[in-house]
Amino acid sequence: MGYTVSGIMITHILFDLDNTLYSARFGLEEATSDRIRAFTSEWLGVSPEEAAVMRGEAIKKYGTTAEWLTAEKGLRDMEAYYRIIHPPGEADSLLPDPGLRPFLESLPCPLAILTNSPPVHARRILDKLGIRDLFPRVFDIKENGFRGKPRPESYRHALDALGAGPGTVLFVDDTPRYVEGYLALEDGAKGVLFDELGLYPDWTHRRIRELGELRTYLFES
Repeated sequence: MGYTVSGIMITHILFDLDNTLYSARFGLEEATSDRIRAFTSEWLGVSPEEAAVMRGEAIKKYGTTAEWLTAEKGLRDMEAYYRIIHPPGEADSLLPDPGLRPFLESLPCPLAILTNSPPVHARRILDKLGIRDLFPRVFDIKENGFRGKPRPESYRHALDALGAGPGTVLFVDDTPRYVEGYLALEDGAKGVLFDELGLYPDWTHRRIRELGELRTYLFES
């Protein structure tokens, strides 16, 4: 059982994690960005403002700040980096959404996650949301060799593990360039931008403001 989109069966739904399975209004991603900026500033010995500019340029080339710092700035201890960026109390402000689990359980195909976060963060967030058991596969940044979205290999690794292609796996993410990266894999790739705050009104592909709107895109076969 599954959904059909334009006559094609959807066999899996591949979700982003942060600011997708919970609201951006909790500010978790903003706090993480602040910690990344502070780390980058200290690591490079520049002001936070300079670090922000350098990071903004680098992220156009690399999937994550960690990938940039590793490739160009001598970062080697990734575990230490992620301990700083994702401290134990990072999810304290996150409140479970009582409607999230029933919605996910109602979807008639297997669910998976593709995130640029490390495994400890993914487990922490999924446990706080009470939905960890609904995602038998979580493809985190460590599993992807610290090379994350929008690199094609990050998507391909997940797709290969699921035994499916971008034309039968629906990808949902809140970051436009990550959705664009998925759509670029091949003609017919299925991707949806989750634009909760309405930040991308000119997005030319499929866009939703609430996860429940996936039902307007998908219909049962």
